[in-house]
Amino acid sequence: MNTQTLKGRIAIVTGASRGLGEGITKAFAGEGATVALFSRDVQRLEKHVADLKALGQKAVAFPLDVADVEQVNRAVEQVVSQFGRVDILVNNAAIAPSMPFVEMSDDVRDSVIDVNIKGVWNCTKAVMPLMIKQRYGKIINISSVTGPLVSGKGMTAYAASKGAVSAFTRTLALEGAEYGINVNAICPGSFDTPMFRSVARHRGWDSEDKYVKHVGKEIPLGRLGTIEEMGDLAVFLASDKSKYITGIEIVIDGGNIIQEHKG
Repeated sequence: MNTQTLKGRIAIVTGASRGLGEGITKAFAGEGATVALFSRDVQRLEKHVADLKALGQKAVAFPLDVADVEQVNRAVEQVVSQFGRVDILVNNAAIAPSMPFVEMSDDVRDSVIDVNIKGVWNCTKAVMPLMIKQRYGKIINISSVTGPLVSGKGMTAYAASKGAVSAFTRTLALEGAEYGINVNAICPGSFDTPMFRSVARHRGWDSEDKYVKHVGKEIPLGRLGTIEEMGDLAVFLASDKSKYITGIEIVIDGGNIIQEHKG
């Protein structure tokens, strides 16, 4: 049920045009927030914003690459110019190339670092001084179970980057606490998103749907997560209902990491 939990809040969400980012922006906008959507997929970004506006919700598109610090700084300045402040930042943009470590080129490694680590750094660095000044802020970093908690073949660069995001979250939470800034991480497991489905081909599956069904059967709750469920959790962490929570990682994976896996 729509409760307008975030009414009047100004939020930035990166990687906002698809997958988990799409779910988060829909949830934020539905709860009354004005949402600035950052994404480098211009076509999908503009369509998503148009869909939100058609529902009477407040959303603005900012086509950019989070790895480019100048683009990020300009966009944040524009958000502040239009809306006066930034209350919420969700660092969601990420890429997850899957291949054996010995086959991974330096270019692929660097692209993961640029988006998954530097992107988080750039956006947070642009927003943090604003939050310190207003003595309020909610920063939500989308980490992963892969890296901080479990491992997966072919995911060395991705796992390393998400381990960095989790460590960054804990340290930043300490620095932000005295200014009323909550910094937390969400560690998603398997969600039915374009990024997740893209892994199927790299793991030898001829059908994305078969891969999704196979993975879902291995999860205690019997299925993959939905982007709506991710949005619900993000709304909680972005709201004042979580004001005494900071520096933690919340796992949302259908119970997958609590079980013993074979092979």
